Amino acid sequence: MPQGHIARKRFGQNFLSDANIIARIIEAIAPKREQTIVEIGPGLGAMTRPLLAACGHLHVVEIDRDLIVRLKQDYAEGLLTIHEGDALKFDLSTLPAPLRVVGNLPYNISTPLLFHFAGYAERIRDMTFMLQKEVVDRMVAEPGSEDYGRLSVMLQYRFHMASLFDVPPEAFRPAPKVTSAIVWLQPRPLAECNCLDEALFGRIVTAAFGQRRKTLRNTLREWFSDQDFAELGINPQARGETLAVADFVRLADWQARRAGSTAGS
Repeated sequence: MPQGHIARKRFGQNFLSDANIIARIIEAIAPKREQTIVEIGPGLGAMTRPLLAACGHLHVVEIDRDLIVRLKQDYAEGLLTIHEGDALKFDLSTLPAPLRVVGNLPYNISTPLLFHFAGYAERIRDMTFMLQKEVVDRMVAEPGSEDYGRLSVMLQYRFHMASLFDVPPEAFRPAPKVTSAIVWLQPRPLAECNCLDEALFGRIVTAAFGQRRKTLRNTLREWFSDQDFAELGINPQARGETLAVADFVRLADWQARRAGSTAGS
């Protein structure tokens, strides 16, 4: 590790070191001047340097105090705005929109981070992340596939997504035990995210995938009867993994309307 920095397992640190892979990521991001770009976990600066060369200024969020000291030493004041702390607690609304968020996310907290950023989707232009390939496969999975699940539905409801390319373990120091992948996310227009009760939508999706082998009749019996499923045109003997995102929205809206009419009666 350069200058004796030891990767900290508790921060999920694996530092990208392959110049060709770095160049491909920067090309995919296509950073430009005047854009507000936020790098999550700049680490040893593998992506920070080429990002700065393209855009002139960068916001970075870093939790490791030793790496923060290095960043302050390596970059002239005014080039980087360093936000010290946990990315899971970072308030993106403090930065000027629209935001472009990038980074090699710590794999041990990647899913919570994705949901955290989803809460700021209205302020985000796009996001380009390196994640464990297994997670990316789940994010972009189609209904009916083994990888399709709660993460797929919840993120596909809010984002257009694409898996761009894989990154082998040897591109890192130290090398992780898994293959990584680059994923691109772009928030859907608010008009497309029109579920009546998004909290209810989330609970229904979570229940549907809580026990994957069980049918919708069993996993969603708290909310829906066989008659409800019939009126919705959904087979109660099906499993959650067979439903498209739009089907889950229809289920949630059905229940939301019924709850609303009951509350008003």
